[in-house]
Amino acid sequence: MSEDELKKKLTDEEYYVTREKGTEAPFSGKFYDHHEKGIYTCICCGNELFSSKTKYESGSGWPSFYDTVKDNNNKSYVEEHSDSSHGMKRTEVTCYKCDAHLGHVFPDGPRPTGLRYCINSASLSFKAEK
Repeated sequence: MSEDELKKKLTDEEYYVTREKGTEAPFSGKFYDHHEKGIYTCICCGNELFSSKTKYESGSGWPSFYDTVKDNNNKSYVEEHSDSSHGMKRTEVTCYKCDAHLGHVFPDGPRPTGLRYCINSASLSFKAEK
């Protein structure tokens, strides 16, 4: 999808977060306190990213997951990139398929991975389990 098509498809906040690497305010996103069973997908391209089975309450104010959805070869549908913006050293996570900014991953999550994928609700859609 072109940037013009994305601007038409997405809200201003969704575009800001996914294409301009923005961050929504904590405790404001539609999925931070969401408890339905299903799959969280990329708002831009529909790529499956996170399962509700790995979602947990981190207290951060953003949806948090301890793992990503993976393909049959155990390859994640989320990519990681070094991020030194805002005077911090962090690991940005993006959609493998369309490079949408999702949020960041931190090494302070629960077992079994010890990871906390801290994700902007504005970067996600949700497919409920049938």
